[in-house]
Amino acid sequence: MKNTRRWTFPLNATFWMSASLAGMAVLAGCATKTPDEAKPASTGWVKNQVADAYTFGFPLVASDIARERASGNAGQPGQAPLNAFRHASALPPVGAAGSPSVDTLESTAWLDVSADPVIVTLPAAPRGRYLDARAFDAWTNALYSSADTTPYPKMQLIVFVPAGWTGTPPAGATRVETRTRYVWLSVRVRVNGPRDVREARKLQTAMRIDTLTPAKGSVAETTPVVAGAWGASSAKQPAVPPLSTALSSATPGAQAEALDANAFFARLARSLDDNPAATDDTHAMSNLADLGVKPGEPVQFRKTDAPLLDSGLADARERLATVPSNALTKNGWIWFGDSVGIYGTDYTLRAYLARRQQATSTKDGEVKPVARVDSEGHALNGANQYALHFAADQLPPVRGFWTITAYTKDGALADEKLPRLSVSDRDRFKKNRDGSIDVIVSAKSPGRAHASNWLPAPEGEFQLSMRLYAPKPQASDGSWAPPPVERQ
Repeated sequence: MKNTRRWTFPLNATFWMSASLAGMAVLAGCATKTPDEAKPASTGWVKNQVADAYTFGFPLVASDIARERASGNAGQPGQAPLNAFRHASALPPVGAAGSPSVDTLESTAWLDVSADPVIVTLPAAPRGRYLDARAFDAWTNALYSSADTTPYPKMQLIVFVPAGWTGTPPAGATRVETRTRYVWLSVRVRVNGPRDVREARKLQTAMRIDTLTPAKGSVAETTPVVAGAWGASSAKQPAVPPLSTALSSATPGAQAEALDANAFFARLARSLDDNPAATDDTHAMSNLADLGVKPGEPVQFRKTDAPLLDSGLADARERLATVPSNALTKNGWIWFGDSVGIYGTDYTLRAYLARRQQATSTKDGEVKPVARVDSEGHALNGANQYALHFAADQLPPVRGFWTITAYTKDGALADEKLPRLSVSDRDRFKKNRDGSIDVIVSAKSPGRAHASNWLPAPEGEFQLSMRLYAPKPQASDGSWAPPPVERQ
């Protein structure tokens, strides 16, 4: 027997079907609207999306600015072509920003591995002469650091190649792969004051940068770089607004922070074309695409979104001004251990350091505690006298060497007329009876009795920076901490 069923719709189902049909008609009408009209209204979530995108991309933008400033015009002082060293021939001048080291002479280079692997040759460090070489990709991730293992290295032969390169490197060379087209290289040689600069410069003259492919006329066989490692659009990248000349003396991080949303994301999109994100950055890249920021493509925001973008950038800048939760903090000092240099998806830490400590090495290469307040939480001021009491067994633990430098509150070098700009493990400190050492910090001399232990400070508010080159593990695992800065 065949059953014939009669299908009926309840009244509420009929109502919702009618509503659905009406909704489809509305959507069909939206299809004829302009992109700006069809785009959904901005929400608080989108504001957070802008802040996240800014935090994620900040290191790459700061790095792009640093490269442009260093190699944009080889005819300008301090600039050089890509794949060429820029040697500092003297210690940093008064007013130099970015808390520069006054105990090392630095040689830097921006490497471009898009056309050919790049070979870096560094001389052996003479006995007792500290030398470290460190390299970072365009996202400020650490690629190489000789100080991690050997603070007083023998001759180094390093070849930088694109990820996936299958050629044959020179015999004895250390192979370093990079997924980014550009690599920032820094080589630092210790100097013991201005009179020692000449000896350090002898090492600079022995540093070389070459490409793997022999010069024209050579009969040696070569292997090309990875095909398609960077997009063909790199030669025709969209233009970005020029940098402000008013900030020409500021650090790249400060210049990046000063950009508005349009200039920031335009520069980010252009740089992404040559310096792709990591595999783990898929979500962050999707977030950028939702905002209309895509590698190598022009960025065009709606005028009506300007307040939203400004608000998102303000939130991100506040985020970058806040000490990350994974910082080590003790006795008024702030420094970092795990994750530094190898950030993974810790975008906030990476951006925070890109803003304040350009090209921060791993915890095995350098640790840099910074203090801006005394033991009672008051801002350090040169009008006061302070003491750092190091117990006999609590001096900074290093395989290399350590220094303490006083800078202005903004991280600039103070007056060069000061008797010294730093103190270090080479100084002949006057010890207490128990073997401990008191470092005196003030703008005014504490007198002849304490002259050997005096670190001159700038007048007004200042900050202290302690550098531990090739530190021991206890410097970053929390078992050691710098002493409090006690007001006398």
